[in-house]
Amino acid sequence: MPVFDYDPPERFVAGAVGQPGSRAFFLQARAEGRLTTVGLEKFQVAALADRLDDLLDEVVRRGGEVPASAPPGLTDNAPLDVPITEDFRVGTMTLAWDPEASQVVIEAQEIVPEDEEFEPSPLDEPALLRVRISPAAARAFSRRALALVAAGRPPCPLCGQPLDAEGHICVRLNGYRGTSASSGGGGG
Repeated sequence: MPVFDYDPPERFVAGAVGQPGSRAFFLQARAEGRLTTVGLEKFQVAALADRLDDLLDEVVRRGGEVPASAPPGLTDNAPLDVPITEDFRVGTMTLAWDPEASQVVIEAQEIVPEDEEFEPSPLDEPALLRVRISPAAARAFSRRALALVAAGRPPCPLCGQPLDAEGHICVRLNGYRGTSASSGGGGG
């Protein structure tokens, strides 16, 4: 199993490539001339950011020293490093708090095929990205990731589903095409 271990990384960010509605999402870690880029879904980026904040809030509740928000000096709004070459696609992620090092441990494991006949051998173990970061870096990561997710397509004012440039079929309008300019009538 290839393990891409960063303890700590020089940079760890979530990023996206493409236009809203057809963006590809990535986690990227860099250190000492190494660059690891893993692909994942938008909802996974959002879940990771939310769970990071929850984990850090729990550490605070238990008396740990964690900043309430990301320090301004850790803000990273730069684009992803190039080349953007996906090392693997993320299936599952785990978070942990290392109390001895006062670090957050993030692990992203390669997606495992759901083929019923697939019998993995020890050589076929899924790849793993493991990143150990400070609580302040985790807050900065979370802030960037949440902004990245929010920068997508605007939501329909009626049903909350993302709007495409040509609108969408809105369930609140009984299947009529809704647009960002819709007045909200006609389906009531």
